[in-house]
Amino acid sequence: MTDIAARLLLLVAPLALLSACGGGPGDDGARSRTAAALQEDAVEKPMESARGGDIETATFGAGCFWCVEVTSGYMGGPTPRPTYRQVCTGSTGHAEVVQVRFDRRRVAYAKLLEWFFALHDPTTLNQQGNDLGTQYRSVIFCHSEEQRAAAEAAKAAQDQSGEFSSPIVTEIAQASDFWPAEVHHQEYYRSNRAQPYCRMVIAPKLEKLGLGK
Repeated sequence: MTDIAARLLLLVAPLALLSACGGGPGDDGARSRTAAALQEDAVEKPMESARGGDIETATFGAGCFWCVEVTSGYMGGPTPRPTYRQVCTGSTGHAEVVQVRFDRRRVAYAKLLEWFFALHDPTTLNQQGNDLGTQYRSVIFCHSEEQRAAAEAAKAAQDQSGEFSSPIVTEIAQASDFWPAEVHHQEYYRSNRAQPYCRMVIAPKLEKLGLGK
């Protein structure tokens, strides 16, 4: 396993909800029991955040959720039980996001923020490459005041680092209902690495993090 989930798995397993970059045409039918259970549950209610003791939840939007790891889903809009087709219209208010439950004794939230900013371009408003729309906005959904403070500090540090030639436009917002995406959007990259989108868009991101083959 050479994707970001591999690194997260080493650090937060077995607490991470393990799935990878979405799904789509050419999906080979691979399904995880976890993802299936989440989707079945999401038909009636959103997934609840977990924060107790050393276990926290982190939620990030970095463009298409096929390009980030762990559990793909939707957050930030008022429409209950949104579908991928609805979110793709940009009319529901949701962003495509990924969510991970992690043990902060093993990985710091600051490290997740570091990976978040390295994974995508946080300077393009409502856009990542050819993906356009508010559903692709760069956003950090905070589950606590501590996370908000850390996110604000990380954003400021990135702006001052000179890493980006344009100002960072990442939104920092309060976490709301998280709706897991449809099952075929889970664990996509692991099963479809040969697909053009995976090779051209996802693989370079992994190489940037030192996780390529």
